[in-house]
This record gives sequence, structure tokens and C-alpha cells, in this order.
Amino acid sequence: MSIDDWFLDSTERDNPFTRLDHRHGGRAHTSGNSGKVHVHGAEYFARLRELIEQQQAGDLMMFTDWRGDPDERVGEDSLTIVELIAAAARRGVIVKALFWRSHLDTIHYSEAENRSLADTVREAGGEVLLDQRVLPLGSHHQKFVVLRHPDRPHLDAAFAGGIDMCHTRRDDARHHGDPQTVSMGEVWGKTPAWHDMMLEVRGPAVGDIEATFRERWDDPTPLTLDIFSRAGAVLHRDDGHGDPMPPQTPDPEPTGDLHVQVLRTFPPRQPRYPFAPSGERSIARAYSKAVPRAESLVYVEDQYVWSPLVASCYARALREHPGLHLVIVLSTYTTADTTIANASAMSARNAALDLLHEAGGDRVHVFGIENHENVPVYVHSKVCVVDDVWMTVGSDNMNLRSWTYDSELTCAVIDGVGDGRAPRSLREDGEEAGALPRAVRLQLAREHLDRPDGEDEDLVDPEAMVRAFEESAARLDAWHEGGRRGPRPAGRLRRYVRQQIPRKQQALGRVVYKLANDPDARPRTLRGTDRF
Repeated sequence: MSIDDWFLDSTERDNPFTRLDHRHGGRAHTSGNSGKVHVHGAEYFARLRELIEQQQAGDLMMFTDWRGDPDERVGEDSLTIVELIAAAARRGVIVKALFWRSHLDTIHYSEAENRSLADTVREAGGEVLLDQRVLPLGSHHQKFVVLRHPDRPHLDAAFAGGIDMCHTRRDDARHHGDPQTVSMGEVWGKTPAWHDMMLEVRGPAVGDIEATFRERWDDPTPLTLDIFSRAGAVLHRDDGHGDPMPPQTPDPEPTGDLHVQVLRTFPPRQPRYPFAPSGERSIARAYSKAVPRAESLVYVEDQYVWSPLVASCYARALREHPGLHLVIVLSTYTTADTTIANASAMSARNAALDLLHEAGGDRVHVFGIENHENVPVYVHSKVCVVDDVWMTVGSDNMNLRSWTYDSELTCAVIDGVGDGRAPRSLREDGEEAGALPRAVRLQLAREHLDRPDGEDEDLVDPEAMVRAFEESAARLDAWHEGGRRGPRPAGRLRRYVRQQIPRKQQALGRVVYKLANDPDARPRTLRGTDRF
């Protein structure tokens, strides 16, 4: 196996100003890591609570978030996320956090919630910066946590993925939803079901994720340049800059066989990021390098699937490899499920799917999911598995905003330990399927098919898994179309049916899409192309 065939090298990252590619002698990834994927917020919050409660005075907690609701419970008892973090700060844990300042709540964002969580953590002795160093209508969308223990480095860990510390996220495999909800469209029900995941890593990659936090923390640029936000910051006595952090300790010792590459998006902006003065699009570049290598199966879970320009790397793989299947599990409806939201988002999705179907025909398989009460599940996970070799878990979605405009963080993973089951390789070059990427794909497949742990031997083969998905979705679709008579068939998969947008709405939708939903921050010479 040649890792360099899959991962970016430091030149391909195209950002010589980041610390990441100077930390390991010019190598743009780490080896010797271990990891586990936590599917669903309930499992993730329980694990996060377990590790934070182990932290002692002098340990270090760093985290970033897009939205934080201070009263979000982390378990079945009454403990909230802000109580968990504040308790750590009071017992002497050094707590540093970067929250997106957020747009006004009047346009359905999270200004008040983020500020409330920040204020409570500050009162307990932690330090939280409300960070608006983004492009207009942009956001800090990164979601990661780093836990360091100078005197007990064997406990060091980091999490990265799609789960925010907020309402609706604490769902589980049953998908009955989080009792603490946010406002969504009626189609999602009173307690929207939410499918999501985070990657827990241990080993040297923890240091790379921490380095990303420190780059943002050490940025001397004012946290906001907007006059109204600056006035609000003064009124609320927000911290204007971060206090110096203790020096970064050496990376944790190797713990396993995972190779991990930390990928980011930072847009070019003024004032410039010192660590990315021309921006960084390593997430986009990583997909553009790895996905076209796919030969048998690409498995994707994504919230949006919007842009044909982003979908182009998948289309290229489908055209060049006639045996390749692409499986996409996505959110069937938009979050708000309004006329404007559908006109902008669904037109862009239809264009992306048109490109994929033109390239792959019936080898492209697109599904939504629902729970056993027949309510659609909102898919917020961001995962891609290529030939059971290269896998990503992160905060980025399949759109231009994630690949060029917002800040994002994603981990690409290759497992040095093979899965061992037949087929041992899904590739002509014989490269063996990795234990973790295959395990993640099969875990997600079992959930969507309503199968217990271990009942997946027939799903290891890509074509067999595709048949199982198609047949399960067909049975459930037929049950719905037949008036839901008799027992509900096993499974949660529904074949995705596109929303057709009336022509009169498409023009307005295109404007909203380009300006607000999915802006492109690439240099003008690259816009309109599939190069990143």
C-alpha cells in the first residue's frame, strides 16, 4: 500500500503557512493512531462526558463549535453540556474554546445560545472566544474537541466530526429524536430524528488537531470587524482576544495502526489568516485526489449533495471505472422545508444528481432514511468510504460552501490493519480493505437495514450490499404505496425521489443558492471549474 497515492503531500495541501506540514518533517499526515467512530449523538455525548470527567487540574480542554446550547443534556440525567464543561474549569482544567459568533437569532441562527454558553464557561474560569473571523454570511463550521493530559499522556484524545453541542443532536440508533429540539420544518415531526457521527482518535493525530485549534487561537486579528458585533461585544464584556496558552506538549505516543490526515477549509479573506493567508482547500483537494481512484464502491452519507462542481470527482470515478457503485444516503428534505429553501437547495441537488446519473447510470444509488414511525431522519453525518481503504469523517458537506467558504475540519483515515474477510480487496491492485473503514461502512449498513451486530457477512461484497439496499428500499416503498397494510418491512431506507421545482421558483432559487446557500470563495480563475 502506498499512502501517498491516497493522502495529500504538503505541496498538494497548497498552504505552506500552516503548522501541520512542518510538524512531522514535511510529512502531511501521522501514523500510529487508533480510532473509533461514534455514531449518533447519544453515544458521542456519553463518551465525551466520560473523558472530560477524568480530567484533573492542569489538564487542557480545547474545543470549537458552530452552535452550542448550554442546557443540552449529555445523558439521561439532568447534567447539561455547560455544567460538564464548567465543572471541569472549576476543578482546574484549562478550558479554551472557539465558538462561531453566529448571525442574529432573527434569521434562525444561534447568537444568544452561543453567547450564553460562553458566558457560563467564563464565569467558571474557562475562556471562550466568540469568533466571527469569516467571510460575509460565512461561518466557523468546525466541530472538534481536544483533551490533553500533561502528566497522563496516555489519556490524550481528540474528537472530530459533525456533531454540535446543541439541541436535536442527542439521538440514538432508534431515531426517536432528541427531546430537546430546534425549530425545523413540519415534515421532521415534533422531535426531529437526527443521524450523525464523530471520530475519536488517539495517538499523534491528536497533536495535529490541537495545532489547528492553536492556529486559530493565536490569530491576532480582531474577532469581529462588524461595528454592531463589536458594540455588542463591548456591551457583553466579551473577551477581545485569547490569553496565551501553555506550550503544546509533545504528540501522544503511537497507539495503533491508523494513518490520519487532518484536512481543513479556510477561505481567503481580509484581514488574512496568518496560518492560511491565501486560504486552504485541503478537504476539496483530498476528495479530488482520492475519490477518482475508486474502483468498486464509494459509500457517502451527507446532509446536502448540492454542487455539480463538487460532485464532479465522483462523476469522474464513475466514468473511468465501469464496475464502480456509488451509494449516497442523504436528508430527503431541507431543514426548513420551505418554498425558498427547496427552490434553492433542491435545484442544486438535482443538478448534482443529474451529473452523477449521467456518469454512472444505474450504478448510482440514492436513499433517504426514516424511523420505524415512518418519520424521515435528518442525515447530518459527513462520511465517505472509498473501496474500504480511504475514509473521511468530519464537518464538511458535499457543497461549495464547505469546500471553499466556511471553516471546516475533516480527518481522512487509512487503516494499516486489513479487515481479512473476503473479498479482502475491492481493487485491481490488490490493496487490502482496512479494518476501520470497512467496519464503519458495515455498521452504517446494518443500521439502515435493521440488522443486529454481526449480521453483515453478505454485505462485505459491494454488489451484494447494493442489492440489499435496493431490495430493502423497494419493499418499504411498496409497503407505503400499498397503504401501509400489514407489518412494516424491516429497514429504514427509502429510494430518494427528487423534488421538482417549478420554473418560476428556480430563478429565485438560483440567486439564493449562489449568494447565501452555497457561495464559492475560490479565486476567480477557478470559479466555474472543477479545480480546487
